[in-house]
Amino acid sequence: MKTILIVEDEVKINKLIFSSLTAVGYSCLQAYYGMEALAVLQKETVDLIILDIQLPDTDGFSLIKSMKDIPVIYLTARSAIEDRIHGLNSGAEDYIVKPFALDELIARVQVVLRRFDSEEEVFKWRNLTVNFEKYTVKLNGGTIDLKPQEFSLLEVFIRHKNMALTREQLLQLAWGFDYSGDVRTVDVHVQRLRKKLQLDEQLKTVFKLGYRLEVE
Repeated sequence: MKTILIVEDEVKINKLIFSSLTAVGYSCLQAYYGMEALAVLQKETVDLIILDIQLPDTDGFSLIKSMKDIPVIYLTARSAIEDRIHGLNSGAEDYIVKPFALDELIARVQVVLRRFDSEEEVFKWRNLTVNFEKYTVKLNGGTIDLKPQEFSLLEVFIRHKNMALTREQLLQLAWGFDYSGDVRTVDVHVQRLRKKLQLDEQLKTVFKLGYRLEVE
């Protein structure tokens, strides 16, 4: 399980990010001040840091210098292009401007973690095994052939397991933020996944919303 440190002085935002990332399977630590974040890093092993630039006791541009070898995503209200450039040049992997969409934040977190993950990432549940690095799916020991878009949708469900996702969110996460196709394509691909992977009971329809993959 990957561990993410959230360094954000706005309590509501910090808690919202914490609950959202925890719900999709990450272990999260919280800090509200820069010095508090450094104290956490002395005690804990962290895989990713979500860092606000404007903190009460310091700024993220200075703080990142003490966070070597740990990928950082800036989360800030500073939207000027010079701030974005400075942020990325300072060593951050990504730069997200407030207000932000939680599903986009989760997607960007996943991208950065995959970039730095040297181990094979495998999801195992009951008789289903999914290898995200090799793009393979096995059910009851046998290989299941999924089309690229089916695999992409399955990965989204797994990374957001037990969360209700709208069709629009699924389109953004599995097809891309610039996809402009019909949301009904989600329904078609969900039906294919249910049939191929025997997920009729686990891949639930959420009334008037979308779908949820239920995993104990």
